[in-house]
Amino acid sequence: MAVKTETMVRTADIRPFKVKIPEADLEALRRRIAATRWPDRETVDDQSQGVPLATSQALARYWENEYDWRRVEAKLNALPQFVTEIDGLDIHFIHVRSKHEDALPLVVTHGWPGSVIEQLKIVGPLTDPTAHGADASDAFHLVIPSLPGYGFSGKPSRPGWGPEQIARAWTELMKRLGYSGFVAQGGDWGALVTDMLGVQAPPELLGIHSNMPCVVPPDIDALLQCGITGVNTPLDSLPANLSADEKRACEEIDFFWKHSAYALIMTTRPQTLTALADSPVGLAAFMLDHDVRSLELISQVFAGQPRGLTRDDVLDNVTFYWLTNTGVSSARLYAENKLSFFAAKGVSVPAAVSVFPDELFEAPKSWAEQAYPNLIHYNRLDRGGHFAAWEQPQLFSDELRAAFRSLR
Repeated sequence: MAVKTETMVRTADIRPFKVKIPEADLEALRRRIAATRWPDRETVDDQSQGVPLATSQALARYWENEYDWRRVEAKLNALPQFVTEIDGLDIHFIHVRSKHEDALPLVVTHGWPGSVIEQLKIVGPLTDPTAHGADASDAFHLVIPSLPGYGFSGKPSRPGWGPEQIARAWTELMKRLGYSGFVAQGGDWGALVTDMLGVQAPPELLGIHSNMPCVVPPDIDALLQCGITGVNTPLDSLPANLSADEKRACEEIDFFWKHSAYALIMTTRPQTLTALADSPVGLAAFMLDHDVRSLELISQVFAGQPRGLTRDDVLDNVTFYWLTNTGVSSARLYAENKLSFFAAKGVSVPAAVSVFPDELFEAPKSWAEQAYPNLIHYNRLDRGGHFAAWEQPQLFSDELRAAFRSLR
């Protein structure tokens, strides 16, 4: 079905936005990188102790001497950007309308340590499909907001901006843009926000898509979280009737929880992370250590073996965090959240799932069918990881076209 939209009215409620970072800020960044005080080298020959010193030093050399922020700044400014106040907080967003008027409105939400930088590669394929080998019938009007406390969005000064509140704000944003019907997509924090949209089920929401789906049965999710400290062995207490896919997913989630100290400190003591506002290399190292497979990929990138991402891709995102001083403000979302990352949430709207092999865990179809009783699409990809839109934009775009085709 065609979704009726109205032309966005440029009022004081929606303000055009351009990025212009002072040159003095970029010079100060380079000075801080040059003044980095380095730790000793790790005592192992693998990444079990975190980001290797060699990776951090290679990143710093390129960042100080060759990296060009103005390139990504121009890329951002080539897209229509806006700011609007919702519930007392400024929300920054990219809004690209397709030339195809029957395009489906879509809001895409990033996570941590991501940003709108993650989605830049999918803007063209989704809004202008005919220029990228797809059909006009697969076009989207694309809205990409910055989460509160991230990028150029406002930084909350009071508690309350958890995934539930963000989901309500996204519904207001889409209505404010004139969309009477829309779909939503997310990964990482975006997955929780998108699932909350599905739980809230506003009448304008047609369906959702997730590349980090919240599908784990609550009893299994609670059991696996007991292994966070590494003291308990929850895998020994799993139900005996799990399928091979379900057992593998449990093993992957258990592994993640045992390597998620960064999430624990952001959940419990985000304000303690003052170093993220003071040291650019410290911020970069903290952001690179999100998950084992992403770190392996990024380490290869800075060792001269690009695979999916480039050095500029990685530093575009890290520099975005540094210049907006959002290392700590973005961490507060972990403290605000009261939801499980992976447990099923009770979504009843049409839902689609794409499973990338290097995600934190590979969601079994059996769990997806239980978590999303109105499952309209499920597909397992042969490559790609946690930052799927960033790493594999073509595959990701193809997935969104297929996922939402039945809702048009």
